[in-house]
Amino acid sequence: MLATILNVATRFWPLFLKGLQVTLLYSAATVFFGTILGAVICFLRMAKIKLLRFVATAYIEIIRGTPLLLQLYFFYFGLPKMLGMDIHQNVSILLALIINSSGYVAEIIRSGIQAVDSGQTEAARSLGLNGSQTMLKIVLPQAVKNILPSLANEFVMVIKETSLVSTFFGGDLMSQYKTISGALYLTIEPLVLVGMIYFVVTFTLSKLVALYERRLAASD
Repeated sequence: MLATILNVATRFWPLFLKGLQVTLLYSAATVFFGTILGAVICFLRMAKIKLLRFVATAYIEIIRGTPLLLQLYFFYFGLPKMLGMDIHQNVSILLALIINSSGYVAEIIRSGIQAVDSGQTEAARSLGLNGSQTMLKIVLPQAVKNILPSLANEFVMVIKETSLVSTFFGGDLMSQYKTISGALYLTIEPLVLVGMIYFVVTFTLSKLVALYERRLAASD
């Protein structure tokens, strides 16, 4: 079996590398745009207007309460049909991943902001700063220390979740596995290699996140 695994790795390493690149691109784009959208949703949920809070809360609950695979199916099949237009499969997949991630990122940002001592806000307001100035100059700079490690962990989670993209042959690692498995009529050997790649990438990133968290704790 080991000889077969080495043979598969030698013959198909360009496909594995291409799949890893696509997986990392999907993950990076998802976290980047998901963070932007999640921040907007977070501030809507914290708004003083009840309607905005209701809409943002409903959005988060729906996203977090439904499977990612279901959302992928909706954006891949349902959205183009609803809009009556063709949408490139990569765009549909990326939209689903971003929407899904934004629901979780919104809660990450909200918890990071709420973790800042309320006395900081009261002190800023007593000095004459309005709500926006207090948020931008006092609360957010302190909240970033709470938010960044969680966002990094979200990136690690998204890398693993992109395996569902293979359902639509989106070019990710698991898609390449299906291609190689079909070409060789092998199941276990290519799967072992893909699992090793996922493990090395996520384990390395997890350790980097843990190191970053320790540095933040030491700086406090």
